[in-house]
Amino acid sequence: MSFVTSAIAASMLVASPTSVQCQGVAVSEWFEPAAGGGVHAAVTFRADVVPDGARVTVVERTGHDGTHIALRLHGVEAGRTFGAHVHTKPCGAKPEDSGPHYQDRKDPKQPSTDPAYANPRNEVWLDLTTDRRGDGGASADVQWRFRDGEARSVVVHEHATETGAGHAGMAGARLACVNVPFV
Repeated sequence: MSFVTSAIAASMLVASPTSVQCQGVAVSEWFEPAAGGGVHAAVTFRADVVPDGARVTVVERTGHDGTHIALRLHGVEAGRTFGAHVHTKPCGAKPEDSGPHYQDRKDPKQPSTDPAYANPRNEVWLDLTTDRRGDGGASADVQWRFRDGEARSVVVHEHATETGAGHAGMAGARLACVNVPFV
């Protein structure tokens, strides 16, 4: 069941000589098992690593200089490094339902493993390592904004994101997913 989902889409004015409109989104959910279908705000595909009831928070802030995204996990496997990325489709009952990584400049070849496209300047990479309680967080800043309706979720992956040619952007199996209404 959903803990709190809040979209802060109301515009805020930033104090500066010229007003700059900023927007943002904040989502905080408990992971639920993907089995059984239905629509869930946050799903786990591997309860041994991301247990039912573990919590996820994603915050997005946009402004004239780009986008800031923060991810926080609570109660997942302790002492583990995870990869995490923004994906193009919403979470579903199957790991692959969330589609590929969101890319500012789309790689014409999918799945994208070319470092010219699969890199932290063109995608949102939120790799993190959890502490002894299974809590951890990461943030990313990119100099662009999401295209309307093309960024729909954050997926937590099996291991840190790879960077080498032919493997760039790969982070192993999809362990969990949270839907985010990015602006």
